[in-house]
Amino acid sequence: MKKTALALTAALVATLGLTAPALAALKVGDAAPAFSIPVAKDGVVSTFSLKDALKSGPVVVYFYPKAFTGGCSLEAHQFSEAIPEFQAKHVSVVGVSTDDIDTLKRFSKESCQGKFPVGADTKAVVTKAYDAQMGTMNMSNRISYVVGTDGKISFVHDSGDASTHVSTLLKAVNAGK
Repeated sequence: MKKTALALTAALVATLGLTAPALAALKVGDAAPAFSIPVAKDGVVSTFSLKDALKSGPVVVYFYPKAFTGGCSLEAHQFSEAIPEFQAKHVSVVGVSTDDIDTLKRFSKESCQGKFPVGADTKAVVTKAYDAQMGTMNMSNRISYVVGTDGKISFVHDSGDASTHVSTLLKAVNAGK
């Protein structure tokens, strides 16, 4: 029984690491859907509002499939290491997945190192609004957006390769996108 569960978990992790791009419906210049969701940052739960966050500067909204999987933990760690660079440009970061808030409380401490919030979109409402749903599954695909202070999408990075999101988003932010 344990071997079967481990094999299924390994297959899921492999699948998540090889996800195809979502072919985002949201394009540069589109209005970013407003949202408010429960988030965890360093294990503490609060509410994240895109509208409120945009008052302080642009926001990176990044979607990821599942907390504690290889690619998602790598991506979260890379974001945590890059937070000072985003902050220097007055850009905030929020991660979104369909994981529950209890899982994200742990993930925010461990993989995100307490540096930025990760949101629980358990019913995939925000995920669907951003066309980030992985097929018909109740799971987010790996896609990142930069939302400008005008509430419009200023940059999109749609790639299943977790290792490319942070560096690509930093280049976009540094280029003023």
